[in-house]
Amino acid sequence: MQTYPVAIIGAGPIGLAAAANLVERGIPFTILEAGSRAGAAISEWGHVQLFSPWQHCIDPASRRLLESTGWTAPPDNEHPTGGELGDSYLTPLSELPAIAESLLLNTRGTSVSRLGVDKTRPVGRDELPFIIAADGPDGEIEVVASAVIDASGTWRQPNPLGAGGTPALGEKSAHDAITSGIPDVLGDADRYAGRATAVVGSGHSAQNVVRALAAVAASDPDTEIEWLVRREQPGQMFGGGTDDELPERGALGAAAKSLVSNGTVQLTTGFRTREVRQDEAGTWLIGLDGHKAGPFDTVINTTGFRPDLEMLREMQLDMDASLESTKQLAPLIDPNYHSCGSVPPHGARELAQPDTGFFIVGNKSYGRAPTFLLLTGYEQARSVVALIDGDEEAAYNVELVLPETGVCSPAPQSSKGLLPVLDNSCC
Repeated sequence: MQTYPVAIIGAGPIGLAAAANLVERGIPFTILEAGSRAGAAISEWGHVQLFSPWQHCIDPASRRLLESTGWTAPPDNEHPTGGELGDSYLTPLSELPAIAESLLLNTRGTSVSRLGVDKTRPVGRDELPFIIAADGPDGEIEVVASAVIDASGTWRQPNPLGAGGTPALGEKSAHDAITSGIPDVLGDADRYAGRATAVVGSGHSAQNVVRALAAVAASDPDTEIEWLVRREQPGQMFGGGTDDELPERGALGAAAKSLVSNGTVQLTTGFRTREVRQDEAGTWLIGLDGHKAGPFDTVINTTGFRPDLEMLREMQLDMDASLESTKQLAPLIDPNYHSCGSVPPHGARELAQPDTGFFIVGNKSYGRAPTFLLLTGYEQARSVVALIDGDEEAAYNVELVLPETGVCSPAPQSSKGLLPVLDNSCC
């Protein structure tokens, strides 16, 4: 098995962090990246400013490799955009000879399996290498690997608008009017100025979009913005404000709250989309209770993302049934109970799967949970690579201190016994 390289799926920040740790340990690897450059998914939201400063955006092993070539890190306290993260950090990292020679661009992984057996065979699996099938620029290829680190993220898998987790009635046919993710509203202002836009979702992506739309509305008062969220009460969705240990994250929520308070943005709570309907007036969203919102010229879906588990169909996995996260992580990150950023340290021990040598790291390891930070993924990558190298002491000696959000809600309770009742909040 040691004659085969480690396969890394995805050349985003966490995939490259895994590669940097493998370089330091002298372990050969191959990286499969679906895009035409490292961090290709991040380039699609390159206009967005991160609320994490540079000091939280650079993996320690990657920093050591880069600085050994004379690279100088940007100032720790500055906040990069996604584009700057790619241009100033990910691109030079991916171009280092120790990484570039093992990086396959425009190569999308399609499946992971064990050589010659399907998932129904439990005996002897750990003695067989992994086979990663991929679509490359010259056709289909296979990569044989001793271990696999899946850092493919979730960006390509947006959640649908439908409240039930499946596309709402009419959502597929209305796809031309629906945009997912964080579109460059200011760069495409003509599409939104003087028109009606719905923003669906309550997280940081939605707050970014709402703030950008408000800037457009400041120049064209005929611009209409309706923000639709599933929660019945706004509660703590605006974050901890000045109590947030990441000031830019706190400021983002505070700005969104102010826009609702001053009437620039119309907030509709308790809205769960059941149907998307179109007519000559535009696009309408119909809630479970029959409430009809619209008409809108554009609907921006910021309801989050989910992992692509289809490519892992032949892996023996132990995943949480609801979050679709690595199972041992679920109690640590469940958004129904965790609001304050206090995810305990975790690494290879919590990320291990029944198929020995296979690990899901980064945002994908969190499944549908929305609170992932780069710091988390970097420590995951370091720990996993240490275990692959047989260094259990380093692998299990995990240190992770995350900045608190400044909010800490009591655990949810239910008089009908539908949810567990906990004595304390997650903090």
